Amino acid sequence: MNKNKSNKKIQRIMVDMSVSILHNGHIRILKKAKKLGYVIVALTTDEQIKKHKGFQSELNFKQRKEILNSIKYIDKVVPSKWLIDESFLDLHKVDLLVHGNDNPSRISKKRLKVYKRTKNISAEKIRRKISRRFSSFKI
Repeated sequence: MNKNKSNKKIQRIMVDMSVSILHNGHIRILKKAKKLGYVIVALTTDEQIKKHKGFQSELNFKQRKEILNSIKYIDKVVPSKWLIDESFLDLHKVDLLVHGNDNPSRISKKRLKVYKRTKNISAEKIRRKISRRFSSFKI
């Protein structure tokens, strides 16, 4: 059991994400999660991104994990499926799943903390913006 200086149990927090393109919304939720305790990122595998989002991520799992491991708000990164369930939380001894308000996972409310998503930012929006810009280039 992890304890802090005041001998209180440190909560184990999980944040699930794909991070196909890292952006400030990711950093904001990770920062909030870190204020709650020890942060474990459940990083969606390449196969699950392809299956559920319909594309191959610009960065593969190993690259995305390396980037996440360099972020000061993250203590550990583990591979995950698209949806998180109670058994996955139990496996990693997680007290609380932190997610944006688009959470698709079916987790009991007592183990779920939802934050508003950062306005006007998502990997999908960034991808579309890049696509529009490059579609006008002549090669």
